[in-house]
This record gives sequence, C-alpha cells and structure tokens, in this order.
Amino acid sequence: MNRLLHFVSLLIFFANGFQAVGQGIRGKVSSQEGEPLAFASVFIRNLEDGVPTNENGLYEFRLKPGFYDVVVQYLGYKSQIKTVEIGSDWVDLDFSLETQIYNLSQVEVRAGAEDPALTIMRKAIAKAKYHRLQLQKYSMTVYLKGTGQLTDAPFFLKKKLEEEGLKLNEAYTSESVSRITFTLPDKVEEKVISIRTNGDNQGTSPAPYIQTSFYQDQINEIVSPLSRYAFQYYQFKYEGSFFDQNVMVSKIRVTPRSRGERVFEGYLYIIEDLWAIHSLDLKTSLLGFQITAKQQYAPVADNVWMPLTHTYTFGGKIFGFAGEFQYLASTREYDVTLNPDLAYKPQIIDEKIQEVPDNAAKFSKSVSALEQLASEEPKTPKEYRKLLNEYEKEVLKEQIEEDKRDVVSERSYSVDTLARKRNLSYWDSIRPVPLTLKEIEGYRRDDSLATIEVAKVSEVDSVAKKARSKYKPLDFLNGASYSFGKGVSVGFRQNWTKFSFNTVEGWKVGMALFYRKYEEVKLADSVNRLRKSFNIEPELRYGFSSKRFYSKVNFRWSHTQPTSGQTWGVEGGRFIYQFNSEEPIQEQVNAAYSLLVRRNYMKLYEQDFARAYWSHRVNYGLTYRVNFTYAERRTLENTSDYSFYNKPERVYTSNRPENVEAGDEAFSNHRIAKIHGSVEWRPGLSYTIRNGRKSPNYERSPLVTFTYQKALPNLVGSGPAADFDQLETSIQHAVKFGVSGKLDFNVTGGTFLNSDQVYFQDFKHFGGNRTIFSNMGAASNYRVMDYYRYSTSGAYVSAIAHYQFRKFLFTQLPMLRFSGVRENIFINYLKTEYSPHYTEIGYSLDNLFRFFRVEFAAGFENGDFLRASPLFGIATFLNVNFD
Repeated sequence: MNRLLHFVSLLIFFANGFQAVGQGIRGKVSSQEGEPLAFASVFIRNLEDGVPTNENGLYEFRLKPGFYDVVVQYLGYKSQIKTVEIGSDWVDLDFSLETQIYNLSQVEVRAGAEDPALTIMRKAIAKAKYHRLQLQKYSMTVYLKGTGQLTDAPFFLKKKLEEEGLKLNEAYTSESVSRITFTLPDKVEEKVISIRTNGDNQGTSPAPYIQTSFYQDQINEIVSPLSRYAFQYYQFKYEGSFFDQNVMVSKIRVTPRSRGERVFEGYLYIIEDLWAIHSLDLKTSLLGFQITAKQQYAPVADNVWMPLTHTYTFGGKIFGFAGEFQYLASTREYDVTLNPDLAYKPQIIDEKIQEVPDNAAKFSKSVSALEQLASEEPKTPKEYRKLLNEYEKEVLKEQIEEDKRDVVSERSYSVDTLARKRNLSYWDSIRPVPLTLKEIEGYRRDDSLATIEVAKVSEVDSVAKKARSKYKPLDFLNGASYSFGKGVSVGFRQNWTKFSFNTVEGWKVGMALFYRKYEEVKLADSVNRLRKSFNIEPELRYGFSSKRFYSKVNFRWSHTQPTSGQTWGVEGGRFIYQFNSEEPIQEQVNAAYSLLVRRNYMKLYEQDFARAYWSHRVNYGLTYRVNFTYAERRTLENTSDYSFYNKPERVYTSNRPENVEAGDEAFSNHRIAKIHGSVEWRPGLSYTIRNGRKSPNYERSPLVTFTYQKALPNLVGSGPAADFDQLETSIQHAVKFGVSGKLDFNVTGGTFLNSDQVYFQDFKHFGGNRTIFSNMGAASNYRVMDYYRYSTSGAYVSAIAHYQFRKFLFTQLPMLRFSGVRENIFINYLKTEYSPHYTEIGYSLDNLFRFFRVEFAAGFENGDFLRASPLFGIATFLNVNFD
C-alpha cells in the first residue's frame, strides 16, 4: 500500500509540474488511425530548433510569446505544418499525419535501364565529404535518454537478480544534457550540463551515439551507405520521391550485397540537388545484437541539414541473458559557422547517364584546391571527390597547429559541478521529451535502490579502510596489496601459476612479492604530471625432486610523463629459465602434458646472473632499450619420471632440445658477458587527444624493430665464453581492408655477423607449438612447429601471415555471418642457413560463441608433409596489440 501511495504522489507531482508557469505548445502526434508516433520530430521552423515526441507520441516545447511555424516529421508519413500563436498560456496542438505517398513518375524508370538510385547515390557519395566539411564549427545541445530492460535471464539467477532489485521487464532509465561543439577537422568538446541515471549512479555520455556522421566511411566499424566504397558492399534501389519542406526527397532502399555483421540494411532518404541526407532508417547486427538506427534531419542554415532526432535500439541474447535498450537523442539549439571555402554549391554531373559538358572541370594538381572549389564549372563525382580530398590535405592541414599535425582527432569531456545535483524541477524545465509512466516508476525504484546501495558501499569502504593492511587467507596465492600510506605498498603477485610440475624440478612451488613507492609531481604546465616509482620485486622457487632453491630480485626505477618515460634498474640472482627467453610454452600447459600424456616440451637451464637495463620512450613512436648481462650458465638434467601416463612405449625426452645444427659444445656450461640494444619505431604514427592527453593509434602504424647484441668474451676471464654478434630487424602490422578482411603479419630477418662461439641459449629461437592450444596473437607464433628444431646461429628469415575474411566458405551462409563467426587462413614460413624450408598452412573458425577459435594446421619440410593438428584458442579479436 505504501508503494502504491508513493507512486500516486509521484504522478501528482509530475502532473503539477506540467501545469507550471510558462507557455508553449504541447500535444500528441499520431497517425490518421490514431496510433501514436513515437519519436516524431516537432520542428519550429522560425527558430530552426525542435524536440522529439516520447514513446506515446507526446511532446512539449516551451516558447516565448509570438507566432511560430511548427513542422512535424516522421519517417513514412507526410510532414505537416501548422502556424500557432503563443500567448501567456500553453497551447494544445495535436497532429494527425497522413501516410507518405511515393511518386515514381518523378524519375524515369525504364525496364532494363539503370536504376535511378545509382545516379542519386553516386552524387550523394561524391558530396559526402562536402557535407562533413561544410560547417567550420557548430555547437548543439544534446538531450540523451537511454531506457533499458532485462527481458530474460537464466532460471537459476532470476531469484538472485530480484534480491538485488533487478526485475525482468522493468525499465531502467538514464538521462543527460550536454553542450557539444565540433570544430574542423575533427575536434569535439563536450560539457555535460546535467545527468540523471539509474541505481548504479554512473554517468552517461551522448558522444558515442550522436557525434558519428553517416557521411563518414564507417560508423563504429560498420560501412556507411555513403562511404566512398559503398558500392562494393551495397545494392541500391529507387522506391519513389516526395516533396517535403520545399525540397524533393528520394527514397532509396539499401540492401547489403551479402547480409551479416557490419553492414546496414534499410532506407536512406536523399535530398535532390543538395544530395544530402533528409532522414534514414537502417538496421545492422554487431556481436550478435540487432541494432536499428533512425535519424530525422532538419535545415539549420541555408543548404545545411543536420540531425534533429536520433533513435537507436539494441536487442539480443547472450549466455541466457536477453535485453532491450533504446537511446533517444534530441539535438537542438544549433549554432553553426559555415566553412567559407565551401560556400559554392557545385553542380554534379553523373557521366554514366548524363552527357558531360565541354566546360566540365577536371581536377588539376597545378591549381590550388581552394581556387578549383570556387569555380562554377560542373564536376563529375570522381573529379569532385579528388578535389575535396586535395582540399582536405592542403587547406585543413595548414589550419592545424604545428604540434598537432599527427593528431587525427581531438576529444575533450567535462562535467559541470552541478550536473549530478539538479532537482526534479530543473529536469521538468529542460527535458524535451515527457517521461512515460513506466520510466517515472523506474526512476522512483532506482533512486530508492541507489540510496540503499550508497549506504552499503559507504559501510564496505569504512570496513575496507580499517582492514587495508590486514592479511587474508590465500592472499599469497590470489595476489594482494597492502598500503602503508605516502605511496608505499607491499604485497604478493598472483602466485597460483607458480605451482606446477616439470621433469627437471619435479613438483615445484614459487612465490613473487613486491615493494612499491609511488609519487606524482606536477610539471611546469600545471596540467601534466611526472609519475615516479621505485619497485623491489623478489621471486623465489623450489623444486622438490631436484631439491634446488632459486631466487632473484629486481630493483626498478621509472619516471613516466604523458608521452615519454624512462625505466632503469638492476636484477640478479640464481634462477631457472627456458632456453627460449620468450617462454613458448606456459608452465601449466607443460605440466598438464607431462602428467597426462608424458610429454615434456619445456626445456630448462639455470644461471647465476646480474643484469643492468635502461629503456627510454622518447615518444609513443620511438623507444630504445639497452641492457648488459653477465651470467654463468649451467645445463640441467631431468630428475623426475613421474606421470599419470605409464604406458611403456612412451618415455620423457631429454632436457637437451633436439636441433638440426647444434652440437654437444652448444650445451656445455659457460660464461657470458653480453650487451643488447634495440630500437622500436612506429613510422607514421597518429594520435587521438582526449582531455589534453595524447593517445597513440597503434593499429594504424607498423612496429619496426632493430636489434643488435654482442657477446664480450674478454670480460668473463678464463674458461668457456660466448663470442658472437647478432643483427636483426622485424616488422609487425595489422592492415584492415574496410570490413572485408584483416591481414596480420610478422616478418623477421637476421644473421650472426660473428658466430665464433654461440651457445644454445643465444641461438635465434622461434615460437613453436606442439600442444593443442593456439596462442593469443593471430600472427605471434607457428602452430605445429617443434620448439627448438630450427633454432639457429646462422642467417634466418621468418614470416607469419594471417588473413581474416568476412565471407569465405561457411560464412557464405548469412546465419553464420550474423552470428559473428569469421573464417581465417594462415601461411607461415621459416628458413635458416642450416635448416630445410619449413612451411605451415592452416584454416580456422574464429569468434565461435564470441570467445573461441578452432584451427587446423599442417606443417611441411621442403614441401613434404610433416604433421597436422587441430588447435583451440581464444578469439583473435580479444588479442592485445604488439605493445
């Protein structure tokens, strides 16, 4: 009963709010059949401003006294205009819209002739960049409302969800109001004026939903129908024209050439002669979720149409959870500054169906792009695109500050100090869309839950602060940090993985700990900070069969600034390592193979060592590293024959790796003094600026590495000592081809300039694999190659290439494409001075159930089949970049 009374009182409060002092228009937009038209645009032509209706077709617009022309738009219906006089009271103004009739006679359609949509789209695509560059600067106020509900959940979790206050089919709503300013070439500033969210009290930014333009080539990695390569992905069909607000609008059906993820399907409405978007109604799928996007545009300046109302809906199911979420964005109060360079509206001639006049302009590099844009000569779509591309390079680049030439986009985001403190009266005055009764009830519920949750969190935080330095059981396994104030902390690393088995040590245990001292110092600009840290990282290890104890400790200092940094330190001790320092097989995987099938792939040696190192990141595009190592290395033998697999035909192999060129001397005990240097370079690296801080776009730039290392035998005294010089270079990159595919490659080449004495630890090793588990990286290692068979002390070249298709064999089926499954092929090659030609080819199904990958790979020596194996791994889209 109390719940009901509270709800009724809330409704009365809102009802009173609607009767508050003020004036304007309000009413309902519906079809002639009386059906409410949700999210229709109500546009005041005198003000070039408007608001959307809510889910029930209701709207409200506060206006000063005067006369106004009110235009109501809704996709599929004729726009309607009414003139209204506003005095000192509210005016009820309802609209009943007629269904839009499309006139096919406006454009000649003949059997066998080219569809008129093609010439319309060629011209619209040619002018897409014009519309993106048409405004030098504009600002707008954005109201964003997100309403979501969980529609289904696993049966065993429903009760738990209800206990947490989350019920099925109940609306959860968040709202925000922001002022967003866009400046060419790609700078966006957003200030959040107010936020009202559901129970988790998290902020909402409208930027991801309304800052993206369909005039761009891609929207969230989905190909736009106005992309310069749209004809490769879409078919277009003309479905008629109609007049709206004194312009001719053509309705174009957009159909993917192959349905699936990352392409749109639906309708695009194009304004004749202006070749701009009038409205759109498109749908797509991404990661298994169905997405629909609707936008309605309105004129905000001469020949400038901008979105007025956006609606986005998301729906899907994953792991038994199903939900629906809807965003409504109202963009209004536009303040625009036209780009004077594009004041002239060009005449576009489609050479495929129209006769090109003699005076048609052709793009010329000898004449400035700005001068050619001012020409009144007609232009073909191809020549006009060339001209706009050159204009963007020549003119806009000159407007960018010297230190931002490598910046492709700039974003800033700030929140008003009062944004989270606005009261209900404020929201009633600023909200352009009336809330539905379901949303009102959702807010009441969420506000109550938020109050309870804040109390719980405060209590937990209070307890946590008191216990922040107390040890808990299993902390030494799970990892934990204990703070002592002033930036000092000590703790355990995650140590579960240090408990395992191998044939050299038998069952082994390990533990890693740390001490950390951290501080931040303000730099002279008072914005950026210098981050300093000092770390002590000891690690212990004991083998129960070998009865050997190992330990090492690392002392590390680092100074980090926003784009640069330095790290230096010393490390030393007695420890055990894999011959390949990149550790090609993980400890637990090796333990599982040893215990379950008696396969010991991990090969180990021990060393007493001391190492000093220094690295300097000059900027995100250039890093160099130097280190010096002195070590005494010793070979190790197997000490354990334990395994759950006890069939006599299989025995453990020696701890000495098999190799095509290494003799006995390569595995003898020895000393080494070695200097190692490397330079990592990313040519053409671009950046994104977020709130004044530069972030690199690594995916757009290859990683080129140069490495040189030299052994110094004169520094180790008497006895066997390493003596060699090694030079190596590599390049790694991932290249996207629209949404059609992605090529990952990793090419490495090198040689030993001097190989007077190279021990096996210093051979060039390659990433092999003899397990059924595939590594994370698409181009990180070989699939079925022996770990050490082709390791070399001579010249070598290694190449790994992996290509992902959007549509290949099984993904010809739309059902699989919509599920997000991808098909990959890979070809890997290795040749050393002393080895045969080794080649791998393979095929994989990727992104199975959104997380997994299944591969099949075959290896060949000099073209002769060697072995094949299935492999299982994590989906490649989860892979981190090379940094």
